[in-house]
Amino acid sequence: MLPHLALTLVPYDDGMPESSATIASPVEQQLEQYRVELTAYCYRMLGSVDAEDAVQETFIRAWRGYDGFEGRSALRSWLYRIATNVCFDMLESRKRRARPMDLGPAGEPIVENLRTPDQLWIEPMPDSRVVGDGDPAEIVGARESVRLAFVAALQHLPPRQRAVLILCEVLRWKASEVAELLETSVASVNSALQRARVTLEARDVTPSTTAPSVDAADEELLRRYVAAFEHYDMDALTSLVHEDATQSMPPFDLWLAGRDDILRWWVGPGNGCRGSRVVPVESANGAPTFGQYKPAETGEGYEPWALQVVEIEDGRIVEFTFFLDVETLFPRFGLPLEFPS
Repeated sequence: MLPHLALTLVPYDDGMPESSATIASPVEQQLEQYRVELTAYCYRMLGSVDAEDAVQETFIRAWRGYDGFEGRSALRSWLYRIATNVCFDMLESRKRRARPMDLGPAGEPIVENLRTPDQLWIEPMPDSRVVGDGDPAEIVGARESVRLAFVAALQHLPPRQRAVLILCEVLRWKASEVAELLETSVASVNSALQRARVTLEARDVTPSTTAPSVDAADEELLRRYVAAFEHYDMDALTSLVHEDATQSMPPFDLWLAGRDDILRWWVGPGNGCRGSRVVPVESANGAPTFGQYKPAETGEGYEPWALQVVEIEDGRIVEFTFFLDVETLFPRFGLPLEFPS
């Protein structure tokens, strides 16, 4: 019985809450200890910050069903079963989330190619929401498994295959444990896992093929990048960006392939970014992240323009994602919607 359970279950809104829950009982403490890993799981399943709503719904269902739980299985396994069902419910009525490069070939860096299709996009997630504390190797693994490319690739899998692959390949559950969670057979789990692997291999994406963690040399590269971008120094940027780099700008479906096209965009249609200020923030999806404020069109001050998520590999920047939904994203990353004086 839970007569005094008083979870503070408020769906994620537009700020950085001081606390995700007000702890009022030992049971709440038990649930709360799984918040980060469940959020990471739901984020991989959904590809969006709806993951936080999914975890809230998981806790609500757990609270309502706790009387019937009676410890027949481990609490963690039970919560994952609930979270999986919540995600299945949410995925039933929603389009697949994607990145611009999932929808078609790269385009020419001209303004006429800017389109905003009726498409749900992969959304960035602050690392603190999906990467817990603990063993450094586990932290690295958690960051790799929420990389934008990997999360986007997961969205190509049917929901059950997606759950099987995440549970088996990312969380290292045994096939028998996954079969129990999904109420199916081990043979069915192994079959789903094999099909999911084939799909991801065809897209050349796995957790181990995503970009490595940022080291000290990369931190110096990022400092040089910020200085070069703020000065709009194309020569310096040329030396920092890989020749095969890509750039995308959700909600536009246009994406660019190659350093030359990226720089042509920056000095052409994107020239309004000249003179921007770039502010480092908490990493998103295991990658360095910045808030970009560009000069206001009025000529006075700066206005929020993009959340930049930057991928690095072998000492060069290999991918830029400029998320333009600043009204939603900046508060999520603790950035003001007005550039601080």
